[in-house]
Amino acid sequence: MLSLKQFFGSRYAPTVSTGSLKLDIALGIGGLPKGRITEIYGREASGKTTLALHIIKEAQRLGGYCAYLDAENALNSSFVEAIGVNTRKLLVARPDSAENMLCMVDILTKSGSVDVVVVDSVAALVPQSELDNVMGGSEVQSQSLLMTKALRKIHSSLCRSQTMLIFVNQVRSRPCGDLRPGEEISCGGNALKFYAAVRMRMIRQGLLRTGEEVTGLSVSVQVVKNKLSTQMKKADLEIRFGKGIFCEAEVFDMACEHGVILKMDSGYFIEGVIIKDKQEAISYLSRNHEILDKLAAMLRSQFFELNL
Repeated sequence: MLSLKQFFGSRYAPTVSTGSLKLDIALGIGGLPKGRITEIYGREASGKTTLALHIIKEAQRLGGYCAYLDAENALNSSFVEAIGVNTRKLLVARPDSAENMLCMVDILTKSGSVDVVVVDSVAALVPQSELDNVMGGSEVQSQSLLMTKALRKIHSSLCRSQTMLIFVNQVRSRPCGDLRPGEEISCGGNALKFYAAVRMRMIRQGLLRTGEEVTGLSVSVQVVKNKLSTQMKKADLEIRFGKGIFCEAEVFDMACEHGVILKMDSGYFIEGVIIKDKQEAISYLSRNHEILDKLAAMLRSQFFELNL
């Protein structure tokens, strides 16, 4: 006979970290929920793909297998490996139409053998009817209609699966002839907004510099929709070019703030080692991943309850 816990499930949805402790805290449950749809959207070059790859990396660290459906045909293998993703355990596919792409998502979800599926991006999904039509042909809202039908089917499969489905999406400005010109809208219609359990908007804040050299981006991630916790929280992240989210600096700052790392007159006390300079301490964490993971685990235990 099934116990109540087995029948009803855990009080909390199983999650996968985003790779950013700040964002995990903003989400309220320690990461993104499995068995749900997540949308990451924003302007171009705002770090959306980087965040999606970090989520894949964290899922792989838990022993999971992931799939990346590259509708934009823009995935850089060198960058993927630099972030820390194991490409040997990553299925990369480039279906030739939106129908084939979404059909593959449904098959992977139903299989139950894939932990994370990333579709990058919704804006690049082209229905077969548009591919068959001549340039300039009229296909009114074909992408939106296709997304509505596909998500209805995929969502029913997700209810019986622990697969996390992530849609990367772009925002556009309404044309001047529209009733609300200039307003930002996401691609693919309203279906994705409805079915997504979590929606995160990424906003590019500025450039990071080391001396005269531009080394990365400062981005803000706002949790616009969150069915599992409080919404409208945000996290400010630093993304380094060619390396991804600067998680070492995040962990260091938060560990100092919450007493996990002791700040003394002689410097910072980290696991029995005294380091005088902040940048040197961050570099020390970058070189010692076991210590970094231990500090992150201690911080997570302060913020999140264990799943029952």
